[in-house]
Amino acid sequence: MKNKNLTIALIYGSVALLCAAIVAVSMWLQSNITAKTAERLPAAVDTGKETKEQWFPITNDLTAVNQENQPVKLSDLRGKVWVVAEFFAVCPRCASRNGAELHEIYDEFKGDPDFHIACISVDPVADKSEKLADYAKALGADSKNWWFLNAGDVKATHQYLEHELKFMGIRERIDPLDVESNGRYAHDMAFTLVDRDFNVIGKWNLTEAKSEEGQKVDPDLYKKTRQELFERIRKELAKNKTAEK
Repeated sequence: MKNKNLTIALIYGSVALLCAAIVAVSMWLQSNITAKTAERLPAAVDTGKETKEQWFPITNDLTAVNQENQPVKLSDLRGKVWVVAEFFAVCPRCASRNGAELHEIYDEFKGDPDFHIACISVDPVADKSEKLADYAKALGADSKNWWFLNAGDVKATHQYLEHELKFMGIRERIDPLDVESNGRYAHDMAFTLVDRDFNVIGKWNLTEAKSEEGQKVDPDLYKKTRQELFERIRKELAKNKTAEK
């Protein structure tokens, strides 16, 4: 019996030592993983401070026609402060966004000759100048300070929006019911702000902030995001003009 009890005690003792060793190794591995991860991540210091990563220059131009079928270039806006957004005429989310958030921005700043809005169609095949004209008329958008643009080729337009202006990737919907309900393309709904020197200086997604998910994150997210965008536009408009275009 003593031998049996001794054997059981040895077994339990061995199991206990093995468990302790496993725990120790796990803790060691976790500490090393955490340390290595921390080395890769930037420190959360001065997170509100503007850094180079938060802005970038627009290095390539885009030629398009506006709602009056006039040829224009984004570089024509150099020296102005302007908001740029993606859209297409039959997008239900764009209609809501452009008729609310974007129109409020327009009403607030349209009296300043240095302010402009440019909405670039992600569906240039469908959004010909006649359709853009109807769209602009419905919103009361004057082509002198609010463009609805068709840049021609679909692939080139999408590449410019994604690679030059850094909007999120545009996805073509394939489900017929999805297309019928939401339109042909899923695209970035944010507003990007460009300064007088042709630099992208920020991006604000009021649609996301107003969404159910955004409200769960912060009930005041939309209000704060909108206020931040308006204040930044005012700040940029208050700056002196650059040299002649």
